[in-house]
Amino acid sequence: MNSRQRRGVILLVLSVLCAVGAFAGVLSVIRDVNSKVGPEVAAYRLKSDVAPYRELSADQFEKVSMPERWLSSTAVTDLSEIRGKIAVTRLEKGSLLQQDMIVDRPELEAGQQEIAIMIDAATGVAGKINPGARVNIYATFEAENDNGKDQSKVIVENARVIDVGKLTALDPSQNSDDRRRTATEAVPITFALTTADTQRVAYAESFATHVRLALVAGGSDTAVAPDDRSYTLDEDK
Repeated sequence: MNSRQRRGVILLVLSVLCAVGAFAGVLSVIRDVNSKVGPEVAAYRLKSDVAPYRELSADQFEKVSMPERWLSSTAVTDLSEIRGKIAVTRLEKGSLLQQDMIVDRPELEAGQQEIAIMIDAATGVAGKINPGARVNIYATFEAENDNGKDQSKVIVENARVIDVGKLTALDPSQNSDDRRRTATEAVPITFALTTADTQRVAYAESFATHVRLALVAGGSDTAVAPDDRSYTLDEDK
């Protein structure tokens, strides 16, 4: 082997050593980054805004991967945690789901029953009644005879809403009274009530001309004065 060949071999060996050194350096940097960032875990980001007290479902979220050390200790990393949960406040699109954003769906208390009624979407508190809300339930009744007076009554006060269904189109041919025939869309609202209040709501839903809900402000005094529990038009004359 002449001197030129030896120099070529030496340069080749040096090139290989440099390449190995560079590769080792890259691996070292990667290991250093991984040691600082740590393993990645799943997190869940909101696809759109969610109103307060709405029940949560998996299709409202998209799965993203993030370094574990960058997530807060309250981040939801398992979507099964939302089962039976509702949003405790308004959830913004793009936010990462946190455990303090959700609470258990309200359950029935001892002595309570669930009852659902269809509320006319045009006369209800559109879009403002959500699970957990408190409402007063009003019913209007036509006079039984010519000597009577049309009347509205508070049949239940401070009723707790536990579920709000989807807007449903009504088929007039399936309804037996004028109230249902004039309503074109309704929303099923489920309440948690005592037996007596459940009977009042069932009676009003069957025989009242209209049943309407009045949303009660949170933290306010919801008691209705006895003199205000019923009303006739003559009272304002």
